[in-house]
Amino acid sequence: MPETEAPTVVIPDEQRPLDQIPISPPNGEVEEETGEGGLGLPGNKEQLTVFHSPDNFNVKHPLMNKWTLWYTKPPSNKGENNWNDLLKEVVTFDSVEEFWGIYNNITKTSELSLKSDYHLFKTGVRPEWEDPQNKNGGKWAYQFRDKRAPIDDLWLNVMLAAIGETLESDKDKEIMGAVVNVRKALFRVGVWTKTTGGGGGTPEEAALMEIGKKFKEVLKLGVKDFVEFSGHTESAQSGQSRVKAKYTV
Repeated sequence: MPETEAPTVVIPDEQRPLDQIPISPPNGEVEEETGEGGLGLPGNKEQLTVFHSPDNFNVKHPLMNKWTLWYTKPPSNKGENNWNDLLKEVVTFDSVEEFWGIYNNITKTSELSLKSDYHLFKTGVRPEWEDPQNKNGGKWAYQFRDKRAPIDDLWLNVMLAAIGETLESDKDKEIMGAVVNVRKALFRVGVWTKTTGGGGGTPEEAALMEIGKKFKEVLKLGVKDFVEFSGHTESAQSGQSRVKAKYTV
């Protein structure tokens, strides 16, 4: 029998490793010239991703949204205890490469001082209850009371899920940002949403419940562990970051 050729398998872009996705540089041109053997000889141009070189890449993989990293430094005894004084905008990014460059050059969560926070929010949204895009929303949260928890890996997973848009479906657009709090007896990780679901089986409520389930998976929690959702309005009224849960997963 004649031999038949094996069928060609086409992998959609969204399933390919990032270094195989053809993304053009922002200016549409590849600046790095490489030749035979990578000797930099003129005549040939090669697309270099961060996977080829962490420093000299010329191709970026854009994110669906632009994100801003914020940091809350601990209160001091010098009077600099106003929230606006403590909250600092660190950097804004919109590509995979920029995210890793930032992550690899900031202090790990496990090494932060007590009462410090990292906030990763969509650019244009401040990590505050009072922000117009947050005031009608809430957050899913979980507290790791065992300080031996692998918080660095857990927080990284939450950030990747947020910027990778995997916590919700494309149509929902509930996610505003994520936060990690470093406290004396615990680490608290949360995901902020635009609404509180409305209740009564609304599509918004279903979307929030799905976010809660995915958030729990990202944190690698067990069946007997629960993430809780509460509204910002209730938290503001009580003066505490943790109030009675509206939803539990």
